[in-house]
Amino acid sequence: MKFLFASDSFKGTLSSQQTVELLAKAAKEVFGEIEYSGVPVADGGEGTTEAVVAAEGGAWVETEVCGPLKEPVKARYGKLDDRRAVIEMAAASGLPLVPMERRNPLNTTSYGTGEMIRHALDQGFTDLSIAIGGSATNDGGMGCARALGIRFLDEQGRELEGKGEDLEKVRVIDVSGLDHRIASTKITVMCDVTNPLCGENGATYTFGAQKGATPEIQARLEAGMVNYRDIIRRQFGVDPDAISGAGAAGGLGTALTVFLGGEMKSGIDSVLDLIDFDSRLDGTDLVVTGEGRTDWQSCFGKVMQGVGERARAKGVIAVGLSGSLGRDAAQIFDHGIESLMTTVDAPMPLEEALGRAEELYYLGAVRMFRFIKAGMTLAGKGGI
Repeated sequence: MKFLFASDSFKGTLSSQQTVELLAKAAKEVFGEIEYSGVPVADGGEGTTEAVVAAEGGAWVETEVCGPLKEPVKARYGKLDDRRAVIEMAAASGLPLVPMERRNPLNTTSYGTGEMIRHALDQGFTDLSIAIGGSATNDGGMGCARALGIRFLDEQGRELEGKGEDLEKVRVIDVSGLDHRIASTKITVMCDVTNPLCGENGATYTFGAQKGATPEIQARLEAGMVNYRDIIRRQFGVDPDAISGAGAAGGLGTALTVFLGGEMKSGIDSVLDLIDFDSRLDGTDLVVTGEGRTDWQSCFGKVMQGVGERARAKGVIAVGLSGSLGRDAAQIFDHGIESLMTTVDAPMPLEEALGRAEELYYLGAVRMFRFIKAGMTLAGKGGI
C-alpha cells in the first residue's frame, strides 16, 4: 500500500512539512514499514512559496525592495529552475509589514511587489507565478505597475507615486515605458477571491477595513477606485469589474491582468500544477490531506478541495485529518474527500489545543490509520 501525504499547514502551529513527518511516523506505528511520499502544499496564500520551493527542491532568491510605506525591506522569492520563479506579494507589500498604528491604505503602495518582479526578470526568469494574498495595499496595483515602467499622471501631467490616495488623482495611464521583457514573460496570478475592483464586493469595501481604512477612508478610496476603473475602461477597453479577482490584493489583480497580461488562476490549482501533483498520484492507494479547520469555506479554492478533486480524478481515495470541523464541513465530501477526522480528542480550550498541536496531530493520525487498517481487515474478510 502506497501513501501520499499532502496537507496544508496548521496556521501558527504545524507547517505542511511537519504534517508529512508526523503522518509518516503514525503510519509506520500502525502498519510497520510503509511506502509513502510527502509533499508540502498551500493554497496560494501565506506559505505558498515555502511549500512549492520545498516540494520542488528549489532555492531562495533574496533582494531588498520598498515596503508598503516605502521603507526598505528584505524580501525573498522562490527559484524552481532557470526559467520559473514563485513570488508572494506579501513578502514585499504584506499587511504584517505595517505597524498597527500606521495602517492606512491611503498611504501604502505595492511598489515593492513590482520591484520583486523586476528583480526576477533581471535574473532571467520568464515564467512567474505570483500569489497575491495578504496585502497591506489598496492602490489598484499602481505601485507595482509603476516599478515596471508604467506612469500614472494627474491632470497637470505630473507622475503620481502610486499609493492609495493617488487613485482619485489619476487622469492618464502611460504604458509606453513598460519593461519590454514583460511581453515575453508568462505571468500566472494565484488568486482565490472573485471580487471585482469596485462596488460593495470590491477591493475597498471587502478588504479595506482590515488594512486600517475607516468608513471615511473607505469612501475616499472607493471614489478613487471608480475613477481608476473608468480610466482603464476608456484607455484600454477593459472593464476590471468584469474580471474575476480584479479586486484581489487591493486591486493588484487588475494591474497584473490588464497591464502585464497575467492569467488569473486558482491558487491551489497553480500550486498543484507547479509541484506536478497529478504525477505524484500515480501508483498511490491513499492520500491524506487536511488543514487547521474544515468548514464550508474549504470548498472554495482551499487545499483539501484541490487535493481531493485531483485524487478523485485519478481514482485515488483521499481522507482528511483536520484540527477542527466547522459549519457544513461535510460539504468537502462532494470534492473527493471520503472521510474526515479531527486531531482534538476531547473538549479543551483553544490555547491548549494550539499548545499541544504536534502531540494531538500525531495521536489523531494514529487513530485514523487504525480505522483504515480495520477497514482493510474487514474488506479482507469479505465484510465489505
